[in-house]
Amino acid sequence: MSVRRLAAEQPASFAFSDATMEQARWWMSKYPPERKQSAVIPILWLVQKQEGWVSEPAIQAISQLLEMPLIRVLEVATFYTMFHLSPVGKHHFQLCGTTPCALRGAEDLKDVCKRRIGAKHAVSADGLFSWEEVECVGACVNAPVIAIDDYYHEDLTPDALEALMDKLARGEKIEPGSAIGRDASAPVGGTSVLTDPAMYDGSLGQKITLPNLPEKV
Repeated sequence: MSVRRLAAEQPASFAFSDATMEQARWWMSKYPPERKQSAVIPILWLVQKQEGWVSEPAIQAISQLLEMPLIRVLEVATFYTMFHLSPVGKHHFQLCGTTPCALRGAEDLKDVCKRRIGAKHAVSADGLFSWEEVECVGACVNAPVIAIDDYYHEDLTPDALEALMDKLARGEKIEPGSAIGRDASAPVGGTSVLTDPAMYDGSLGQKITLPNLPEKV
Protein backbone atom coordinates (compact mmCIF):
# COMPACT_ATOMS: atom_id res chain seq x y z
CA MET A 1 0.00 0.00 0.00
CA SER A 2 1.40 3.40 -0.96
CA VAL A 3 1.91 6.22 1.51
CA ARG A 4 -0.64 8.99 0.99
CA ARG A 5 0.07 12.50 2.22
CA LEU A 6 -1.78 15.78 2.08
CA ALA A 7 -0.85 18.23 -0.65
CA ALA A 8 2.03 20.58 0.12
CA GLU A 9 -0.05 23.62 -0.84
CA GLN A 10 -3.29 24.06 1.09
CA PRO A 11 -6.10 26.65 0.99
CA ALA A 12 -6.31 29.10 3.85
CA SER A 13 -9.76 27.94 4.92
CA PHE A 14 -12.76 25.74 4.19
CA ALA A 15 -16.48 26.25 4.68
CA PHE A 16 -19.34 23.81 4.19
CA SER A 17 -21.86 25.01 1.63
CA ASP A 18 -25.47 25.09 2.80
CA ALA A 19 -26.30 22.06 0.63
CA THR A 20 -23.30 20.08 1.88
CA MET A 21 -24.10 20.88 5.51
CA GLU A 22 -27.72 19.83 5.04
CA GLN A 23 -26.62 16.48 3.65
CA ALA A 24 -23.96 16.09 6.34
CA ARG A 25 -26.58 16.65 9.05
CA TRP A 26 -28.78 14.06 7.38
CA TRP A 27 -25.98 11.50 7.49
CA MET A 28 -25.26 12.31 11.12
CA SER A 29 -28.93 11.81 11.98
CA LYS A 30 -28.70 8.18 10.84
CA TYR A 31 -26.66 7.38 13.94
CA PRO A 32 -27.21 7.88 17.68
CA PRO A 33 -25.68 11.20 18.83
CA GLU A 34 -22.85 9.39 20.58
CA ARG A 35 -22.08 7.53 17.33
CA LYS A 36 -22.19 10.47 14.92
CA GLN A 37 -18.52 9.92 14.05
CA SER A 38 -19.73 6.95 11.99
CA ALA A 39 -20.71 9.51 9.34
CA VAL A 40 -17.10 10.48 8.65
CA ILE A 41 -16.79 8.63 5.32
CA PRO A 42 -19.96 10.02 3.69
CA ILE A 43 -19.11 13.51 4.94
CA LEU A 44 -15.60 13.28 3.51
CA TRP A 45 -17.26 12.27 0.23
CA LEU A 46 -19.65 15.21 0.39
CA VAL A 47 -16.73 17.58 0.93
CA GLN A 48 -14.94 16.09 -2.06
CA LYS A 49 -18.06 16.58 -4.16
CA GLN A 50 -18.16 20.22 -3.10
CA GLU A 51 -14.48 21.05 -3.54
CA GLY A 52 -13.20 18.37 -5.91
CA TRP A 53 -10.71 17.19 -3.29
CA VAL A 54 -10.18 16.93 0.47
CA SER A 55 -7.95 19.65 1.94
CA GLU A 56 -6.42 19.93 5.42
CA PRO A 57 -8.81 22.76 6.41
CA ALA A 58 -11.71 20.53 5.31
CA ILE A 59 -10.42 17.68 7.46
CA GLN A 60 -10.21 20.09 10.40
CA ALA A 61 -13.79 21.25 9.78
CA ILE A 62 -15.05 17.66 9.67
CA SER A 63 -13.18 16.92 12.89
CA GLN A 64 -14.94 19.84 14.60
CA LEU A 65 -18.34 18.95 13.15
CA LEU A 66 -18.15 15.36 14.37
CA GLU A 67 -16.29 16.19 17.60
CA MET A 68 -13.73 13.66 16.44
CA PRO A 69 -9.96 13.71 16.98
CA LEU A 70 -8.27 15.28 13.98
CA ILE A 71 -5.88 12.37 13.60
CA ARG A 72 -8.80 9.93 13.21
CA VAL A 73 -10.32 11.91 10.34
CA LEU A 74 -6.87 12.15 8.79
CA GLU A 75 -6.44 8.38 9.13
CA VAL A 76 -9.66 7.75 7.21
CA ALA A 77 -8.94 10.31 4.50
CA THR A 78 -5.44 8.99 3.86
CA PHE A 79 -6.44 5.30 3.96
CA TYR A 80 -9.12 5.29 1.28
CA THR A 81 -7.88 6.07 -2.22
CA MET A 82 -11.37 7.28 -3.18
CA PHE A 83 -10.45 10.56 -1.49
CA HIS A 84 -8.28 12.97 -3.47
CA LEU A 85 -5.73 14.63 -1.20
CA SER A 86 -4.61 17.16 -3.80
CA PRO A 87 -6.50 19.20 -6.40
CA VAL A 88 -7.81 17.39 -9.47
CA GLY A 89 -9.12 18.59 -12.80
CA LYS A 90 -12.74 19.39 -13.48
CA HIS A 91 -12.90 15.88 -14.98
CA HIS A 92 -10.84 13.25 -13.22
CA PHE A 93 -9.92 10.02 -15.03
CA GLN A 94 -9.29 6.79 -13.12
CA LEU A 95 -7.67 4.39 -15.56
CA CYS A 96 -7.63 0.71 -14.63
CA GLY A 97 -4.18 -0.75 -15.20
CA THR A 98 -4.74 -4.24 -13.83
CA THR A 99 -4.01 -7.30 -16.00
CA PRO A 100 -7.33 -7.68 -17.92
CA CYS A 101 -7.37 -4.00 -18.89
CA ALA A 102 -3.62 -4.05 -19.63
CA LEU A 103 -4.11 -6.99 -22.00
CA ARG A 104 -6.94 -5.13 -23.75
CA GLY A 105 -5.10 -1.87 -24.40
CA ALA A 106 -4.85 0.11 -21.16
CA GLU A 107 -1.22 0.98 -21.92
CA ASP A 108 -2.33 2.75 -25.10
CA LEU A 109 -4.90 4.70 -23.07
CA LYS A 110 -2.16 5.73 -20.64
CA ASP A 111 -0.21 7.16 -23.56
CA VAL A 112 -3.22 9.30 -24.51
CA CYS A 113 -3.55 10.57 -20.93
CA LYS A 114 0.16 11.39 -20.72
CA ARG A 115 0.07 13.24 -24.02
CA ARG A 116 -3.20 15.12 -23.46
CA ILE A 117 -2.99 15.74 -19.71
CA GLY A 118 0.52 15.12 -18.38
CA ALA A 119 1.97 12.94 -15.66
CA LYS A 120 -0.20 10.99 -13.24
CA HIS A 121 -1.93 13.18 -10.65
CA ALA A 122 -1.00 16.35 -12.56
CA VAL A 123 -3.74 18.73 -13.66
CA SER A 124 -3.84 19.85 -17.28
CA ALA A 125 -2.85 23.45 -18.00
CA ASP A 126 -6.49 24.43 -18.63
CA GLY A 127 -7.63 22.82 -15.37
CA LEU A 128 -10.01 20.50 -17.20
CA PHE A 129 -8.36 17.11 -16.75
CA SER A 130 -6.35 14.98 -14.37
CA TRP A 131 -5.76 11.24 -14.27
CA GLU A 132 -4.42 8.42 -12.18
CA GLU A 133 -3.92 4.69 -12.56
CA VAL A 134 -6.05 2.53 -10.26
CA GLU A 135 -6.41 -1.12 -9.40
CA CYS A 136 -9.22 -3.31 -10.75
CA VAL A 137 -12.55 -1.47 -11.03
CA GLY A 138 -14.51 -4.72 -11.38
CA ALA A 139 -15.56 -4.40 -15.03
CA CYS A 140 -12.95 -6.72 -16.52
CA VAL A 141 -15.27 -8.22 -19.13
CA ASN A 142 -15.57 -4.80 -20.78
CA ALA A 143 -11.88 -3.93 -20.56
CA PRO A 144 -10.20 -1.53 -20.93
CA VAL A 145 -12.11 0.74 -18.57
CA ILE A 146 -11.73 4.32 -17.35
CA ALA A 147 -13.95 5.87 -14.69
CA ILE A 148 -14.52 9.49 -15.66
CA ASP A 149 -15.87 11.43 -12.71
CA ASP A 150 -18.44 8.96 -11.31
CA TYR A 151 -19.16 6.78 -14.34
CA TYR A 152 -17.50 3.91 -16.21
CA HIS A 153 -16.49 4.16 -19.85
CA GLU A 154 -15.73 0.72 -21.24
CA ASP A 155 -14.32 -1.03 -24.33
CA LEU A 156 -12.20 2.03 -24.97
CA THR A 157 -9.69 2.56 -27.73
CA PRO A 158 -7.28 5.50 -27.95
CA ASP A 159 -9.51 7.11 -30.58
CA ALA A 160 -12.63 6.60 -28.42
CA LEU A 161 -10.88 8.14 -25.41
CA GLU A 162 -9.71 11.12 -27.44
CA ALA A 163 -13.28 11.64 -28.67
CA LEU A 164 -14.56 11.69 -25.09
CA MET A 165 -11.91 14.20 -24.10
CA ASP A 166 -12.74 16.40 -27.07
CA LYS A 167 -16.41 16.45 -26.06
CA LEU A 168 -15.57 17.33 -22.47
CA ALA A 169 -13.24 20.09 -23.65
CA ARG A 170 -16.16 21.55 -25.63
CA GLY A 171 -18.37 21.41 -22.54
CA GLU A 172 -20.53 18.61 -23.95
CA LYS A 173 -22.06 15.81 -21.94
CA ILE A 174 -20.69 12.30 -22.42
CA GLU A 175 -22.67 9.12 -21.96
CA PRO A 176 -21.21 6.33 -19.82
CA GLY A 177 -21.05 2.73 -20.92
CA SER A 178 -19.48 0.78 -23.74
CA ALA A 179 -17.73 2.60 -26.56
CA ILE A 180 -18.81 -0.16 -28.94
CA GLY A 181 -22.44 -0.26 -27.87
CA ARG A 182 -22.17 -3.44 -25.90
CA ASP A 183 -25.26 -4.08 -23.73
CA ALA A 184 -23.97 -4.42 -20.15
CA SER A 185 -21.63 -7.43 -20.22
CA ALA A 186 -23.17 -9.17 -23.21
CA PRO A 187 -20.81 -10.61 -25.84
CA VAL A 188 -19.52 -8.33 -28.56
CA GLY A 189 -22.13 -8.44 -31.31
CA GLY A 190 -25.04 -9.03 -28.95
CA THR A 191 -26.67 -11.85 -27.07
CA SER A 192 -26.47 -15.24 -28.74
CA VAL A 193 -28.35 -17.41 -26.23
CA LEU A 194 -31.89 -17.34 -24.84
CA THR A 195 -33.03 -15.28 -27.80
CA ASP A 196 -36.52 -16.85 -27.76
CA PRO A 197 -38.60 -15.27 -24.95
CA ALA A 198 -40.52 -18.54 -24.60
CA MET A 199 -37.40 -20.02 -23.06
CA TYR A 200 -37.75 -17.83 -19.99
CA ASP A 201 -41.15 -16.10 -19.89
CA GLY A 202 -43.02 -19.11 -18.48
CA SER A 203 -45.33 -19.51 -21.49
CA LEU A 204 -44.21 -23.12 -21.97
CA GLY A 205 -45.03 -24.05 -18.40
CA GLN A 206 -47.84 -26.50 -17.67
CA LYS A 207 -49.85 -26.99 -14.52
CA ILE A 208 -48.86 -30.03 -12.56
CA THR A 209 -50.35 -31.76 -9.54
CA LEU A 210 -47.91 -32.57 -6.80
CA PRO A 211 -48.34 -36.05 -5.35
CA ASN A 212 -49.29 -36.65 -1.72
CA LEU A 213 -50.61 -33.15 -1.12
CA PRO A 214 -52.66 -32.92 2.10
CA GLU A 215 -56.36 -32.67 1.62
CA LYS A 216 -57.94 -29.26 2.03
CA VAL A 217 -59.91 -28.99 5.26
